[in-house]
Amino acid sequence: MSAVDTLPTADFFGYESLLSASEQRKLGELREFLAAEIAPFAGDWWNKAEFPAHILPKLAALELSTPAQRGYSHLFAGLVIAEMTRVDTSIATFFLVHHDLFVESLYRFGSEDQRNRYLNDASNLRTTGAFALTEPDHGSDVAGGMETRARRVSGRTGEADGGGDCWVLNGAKRWIGNGTFCDYMLVWARDEADGAVRGFIVDASLPGVGRSRIENKIALRTVQNADIVFDNVRVAEADRFAGISSFDDTNELLRGSRIMVAWQAVGQQLAAFDVARQYAVERQQFGRPLARFQLIQQQLVSMLGNAVASMGMMARIAQLQEAGQLHESGQLQEQGVGMAQVALAKSYTSARMRETVAMGRSILGGNGIVTDYRMAKIFADAEAIYTYEGSYEVNTLIVGRAVTGVSAIV
Repeated sequence: MSAVDTLPTADFFGYESLLSASEQRKLGELREFLAAEIAPFAGDWWNKAEFPAHILPKLAALELSTPAQRGYSHLFAGLVIAEMTRVDTSIATFFLVHHDLFVESLYRFGSEDQRNRYLNDASNLRTTGAFALTEPDHGSDVAGGMETRARRVSGRTGEADGGGDCWVLNGAKRWIGNGTFCDYMLVWARDEADGAVRGFIVDASLPGVGRSRIENKIALRTVQNADIVFDNVRVAEADRFAGISSFDDTNELLRGSRIMVAWQAVGQQLAAFDVARQYAVERQQFGRPLARFQLIQQQLVSMLGNAVASMGMMARIAQLQEAGQLHESGQLQEQGVGMAQVALAKSYTSARMRETVAMGRSILGGNGIVTDYRMAKIFADAEAIYTYEGSYEVNTLIVGRAVTGVSAIV
């Protein structure tokens, strides 16, 4: 046991104690798994930009897919993502995309037949999924600018008719996590007939699906982001998501995933604090540990304060989820308060994260720019969290619209 192991954890206010005893034990199991199966190898995977598919059976054995669907609290679900991120942001991102977007979509919007066909294998990671929304020319404005098209046609003649039994997809998607190796993807496309946004379960091996890995990333290198092209891809009507009829349904999913990305921002700060404090305690300069210098202590305390404040905000979001108060109705729906609360959480935690990882990198000095010391990887991965699931700026304007009554987005 090192000297650091006897010091208070980054959960300085003890939010983990709000979990039930069984949830705390389960979180302990996750930590043991991460320490044994992920932590020793994560840097090498990141450096090589390789995804460790061999760990998926062991990850599935933890039975943590969509924790809220399994009866766990929303706080526990958030801390699962935070703990994964604390060890490796890329693995947490894989988990989030697959479980909190693809699998959650099956739970919430899939028909009984679709759940019967896909859910069990997906929940147990025998198959993997992706969430194909963002496009090459449309990120923040994808709701109105989506160019991927779906045309309903007859499966017998291939000619358009009003009651056909399959769909033809054409278009392109970009930045799709898990996109290079997934078995299935939830693809969002605009119906040519009425302009409505619809969702489809697309088998990634279908003719006309083209996938290529996005290269030269400086963040989340282990995550296999893809450019995906759909060239007259025929999808059965049975694989159109039964419960999705507009982009509002997409927002339901994005609100949940945005919460989990905010939890990633928490986990990233916990990681930065862990690494920076251990380095400060062990690294000797001018004949004493770095931790003996006032400026270093000031930075560590600022990092801790950011992490604790971010955890507090997310713990409150989890309480609102438990109470059902983020599911907008009536006046709240008209004001967009539920989404605005989530947008504030994501923008705030990601801004504090950026400050925190910068201070951590500074404490490590030159060693902070090589992945041998973890901090460089933490620092780089933070930039992805800052941007995806709504950039800092867009989330800020969502909140601004809610508190002023006027939109500054367009």
